[in-house]
Amino acid sequence: MSSSIMSPFQNSYTLDADHILKAAGVIGASAAVATVVDLGSSYYSGTLVVDVTAIEVASTDENYAIVAQGTNIAGFGTKTDVWDLGAILLGGGATGHYTDSTAVDVIGRYTVGFTNRHGASLLRYVRLYTVVAGAIASGINYSAFLAKNPVGV
Repeated sequence: MSSSIMSPFQNSYTLDADHILKAAGVIGASAAVATVVDLGSSYYSGTLVVDVTAIEVASTDENYAIVAQGTNIAGFGTKTDVWDLGAILLGGGATGHYTDSTAVDVIGRYTVGFTNRHGASLLRYVRLYTVVAGAIASGINYSAFLAKNPVGV
């Protein structure tokens, strides 16, 4: 008997060019990514997929947060109407995390479940914001996209 449910350890996702949030490139300071994805007016359930190709953790105090933000304003012009929808937190060593973790993150694929729902609102537009903190010389290099979950997942 076959199952249509995906393994929680799936590492392969369908790439839709319309859902690419960031092309590869180094981020060395906190900033919003310029690309905005229009998810339409319906509920969206998917996975934020981040492929990290370089991450500076040499000082053991580096913190990186790759945050999916949503709004109903296409240009993200009003910060009071922008909500954080989910994040991937990365860092290095003793002080390079947002919690008491001392693990050192490495290059690779990171994923987190994602929806465009915030409270009772559905948010049409999504972008990434990268938070960079600590003694940063180079930063983090990554690409990212949204992969839609199959129906029923």
